[in-house]
Amino acid sequence: MAANSNSVPGPAVAAALSAQPETALAVRAAAEDCLAQFAGRPCDLAFVFFSSHHTEQAEAISRDVRAMLKPVNCLGVSAESVLGGAIEVERAPGVSILALSLPGVRLSAFTSDSFPPLDASEKEHVAVLAGGVGAAEDSAATFVFADPFSIPVLQLVPALNKARRVDAEGKPIGRVIGGLASAARAPGGNAIFLDGKIARFGAVGVTLSGNLTVDTIVSQGCRAVGQPMLITKAKNNLILQLGGKPAREVMREVVNDLTPGDRGALSGGLFLGRVINEYKARFGRDDFLIRAVVGEDPTSGSIAVADFVRPGQTVQFHVRDADTATQDFSLLLDGQRLHERPAGGMLVTCNGRGTRLFQEKNHDAAAVSRAFSQVTAGEQKAKPGSIITPSFLPGGATGGSFPLAGFFASGEIAPVGSDSFLHGNSACLTLFRSK
Repeated sequence: MAANSNSVPGPAVAAALSAQPETALAVRAAAEDCLAQFAGRPCDLAFVFFSSHHTEQAEAISRDVRAMLKPVNCLGVSAESVLGGAIEVERAPGVSILALSLPGVRLSAFTSDSFPPLDASEKEHVAVLAGGVGAAEDSAATFVFADPFSIPVLQLVPALNKARRVDAEGKPIGRVIGGLASAARAPGGNAIFLDGKIARFGAVGVTLSGNLTVDTIVSQGCRAVGQPMLITKAKNNLILQLGGKPAREVMREVVNDLTPGDRGALSGGLFLGRVINEYKARFGRDDFLIRAVVGEDPTSGSIAVADFVRPGQTVQFHVRDADTATQDFSLLLDGQRLHERPAGGMLVTCNGRGTRLFQEKNHDAAAVSRAFSQVTAGEQKAKPGSIITPSFLPGGATGGSFPLAGFFASGEIAPVGSDSFLHGNSACLTLFRSK
């Protein structure tokens, strides 16, 4: 006799952060906190995010987390900075754990060792990749964490998009989510792990299928300047012409026309937004993939961007802007509050955000915590015998804290529309809900 789906409990999420400089103490503190939050529920999956200070102890981190939480699978990734709850620990020792109890959910963990050549145009390659990552007709999400120096992420993400199953209407099933390790600036400096397998290169991931809903929001940290333009000549990552004119000349014109305030924003670099959906008549903040302008060539008049480009694409220059980033993230969070409160979340934010972009600390993590923290009504607090336990969240949030963990990435992977992309300067939030 089949069980009623309503009788299956939904997901439970626990999250904890420790800033202890000693690795063993940090892992123990965070794991014990997660165990206390679970209150006896089993841990099926653990994500561990650890700062560069703990990279050399990756094997011990994996061993201790698995010994204490006993998850079916445990994935870890090293980062420049980590976050937990409403706190962001930037460029300092930190270990953050996101633990999930997932009744009715199947886990298919994988490493890049099983990846075929990452060519999304080859059906055979896509089919092998789909089998390797465990894509299914009821998949909720595929999480992938990669070392940016050894994995061609610009090929991996489209291949993972294609590897998803499709429903009866041909729509892809599930989401592709993750981020790039950011603890090192040179090959071999990052650490990732899946269970007991520790690596300095490659990627690890897991696909969740079954009794789970995964929602995402992607908030950009940039504001458009100038006007949308058409790439008329390009090669690989070089834009030779924009609107029939040398790209470098067009870029210089846009920069010269900036207001004093916008010119001040150039200290954070100049960016190019590539339109995702060319069929739209007008473009808003969430219509662009943001890429850094990484160079220019006075001889050829070209500019170089951190992406592959082609003629016919619409682009627009962007600058980093803290006010735009704050407003955009707040609007997206407000929209999610209209739905069922999530069991918890994972936040992958760009390592160019944090105090590199915002004046206040804990900006993104605190915004999520404020949005989803449970607030006790005043009349409930006033009842005789009630115990008032305030939460000390940045920005004045009160009530029950929201289980959140994550890290600062050197590239964020999350969907816009039906497909996922590699983002930059964005905050990508994943929310776990009952199906």
